[in-house]
This record gives sequence, structure tokens and C-alpha cells, in this order.
Amino acid sequence: MKAYLSVFRMRWRMELQYRGAVVGGVLCQMFFGLILVALYRALYAGKPQAVPIASVASYVWLQQAFFRMLLASDAELLDKIRTGSIAYDLCRPLQLYGYYYVRIMAQKLLGSLLRAAPMLVCAALLPAGWGIQLPVSAPAFFAGLLGLLLGLFCVCALENITMAFTMRTLDSRGVQAMLNLLMMTLSGNILPLTLFPDSWQKVVTLLPYAQLLDAPIRLYTGQWPLSETPRVLAVQCVWTLLLTGLGLLLWQRNQKRLVIQGG
Repeated sequence: MKAYLSVFRMRWRMELQYRGAVVGGVLCQMFFGLILVALYRALYAGKPQAVPIASVASYVWLQQAFFRMLLASDAELLDKIRTGSIAYDLCRPLQLYGYYYVRIMAQKLLGSLLRAAPMLVCAALLPAGWGIQLPVSAPAFFAGLLGLLLGLFCVCALENITMAFTMRTLDSRGVQAMLNLLMMTLSGNILPLTLFPDSWQKVVTLLPYAQLLDAPIRLYTGQWPLSETPRVLAVQCVWTLLLTGLGLLLWQRNQKRLVIQGG
């Protein structure tokens, strides 16, 4: 465990070096957040929906604030897979899956925190109906925070499954593009899942992608009452365990048939 904590700290320090990327990311996501809120306000002006516009605006800002959690990938690992340099990592006295799981977790966590903090402060200063609203209660806030942590575990497991397929294909573009499309669509980033038809929501809210950000946001905004918290967290835990187990199995199989070419 001590070795994994050291890996986490090293990756954390590495991410702190890219301050310019953080500033650019904050400005970009603020811009897209304002555009999306304006579009939804125009939609509501023509045809009011069941979900209040204030809740939709909060949903949009929380999605934009933690956008980095969805689409961050370990470019260094992808390069190692292509070049065969991953052979050096096989010599480490660490379980390879756990090593890269911790690395991607540090990257996603720090990248999200650095962008989310200034974005949420700015969103809280916007007028009502444009910015983010406070959580409905303190228990709802902590439930959403716990759901966000479980969502982080889940998305890291998904990322490592993508890397496992990359080891077999040597090209991550196809698998990564498909995963990004599914995550963006079914996590509620493109269109809030709360605006999907009720019949669709019964299915999409049970998929692993909805556990990443949609579930924590619904707990935060009170769209799911506190009585639903145990069920929501249980679904997140089940998906995290299943995806982690599948990823671990794929990595172990890949290591057995791994062929390093070159000299």
C-alpha cells in the first residue's frame, strides 16, 4: 500500500506542473457551461419542463466542473504500449493493474479539483437560474460527495479496461472514441439524463456511465431523495467491483500473452 501511495503522490506532483492547461480548461468549461445554460433557458421559455431550470443549471455546472474526470487518459501508458516500453514496468515490484489504476486516479482527481474549485465559485456568483444552487441539505451534500468518490473509482476502472483492449490492438483511438462517446452521452454531459423520457431513465440510470456524474449530481440536487441514497451507492459499488474485476482479469491475460518486439 505504501508503494501505491508513493505512485499516487508522484503523479499528483506531475499534474501540478501544468498550470496553464488548468487555466485554459477552466475558461473553456466556463464558456461551454454558459452556452449550455443559455440553450436550456431558451428551451424552457418555449416549453417548460418538469425539472426546474435551477436544477438543470446546477446539473450543467457540476458536469462541466468535473469534466476532466471523464476524459482524462494516461498518455504515457498509451505510448509505452505502442513502443514496448511497458516491459520496464513489468519489472516493478507492483501489481501492474493497481499501479496504473492509482496513476489515472491521481490524474483525474487532481485535474478535476483544480478546475472544479474556481468554476463552482464563479457559478455560485451567477444570478438565480444561471448559476449553481446550494445542496438541498447537508446530508444530500455528503451523499453527493460520496457518490462522486465512487464515480471516480468507477471511471478509473473503465479507463483501465480501455487500456487492456489497447494492449491487444496497439491503437487506442477506436476504443477510446467509443468509450468517450458513451460516457459523454450516458453520463449526462451532453444532455442531462433528467431530461430523458422516464422510460429511458429506468435503463440508462442503471448503466455504469450514469454512476460517474449523474448519480452524484442527483443526490446533491435532491432529485433523488435521501431514502434512495443506499440504493444509488449500492449500484455504484456493484459496478465498480464488476468493472475492476473485469479489468484485472483482462490485464492478467494480456500479461501472459504479452510479446515485446525490438531490441
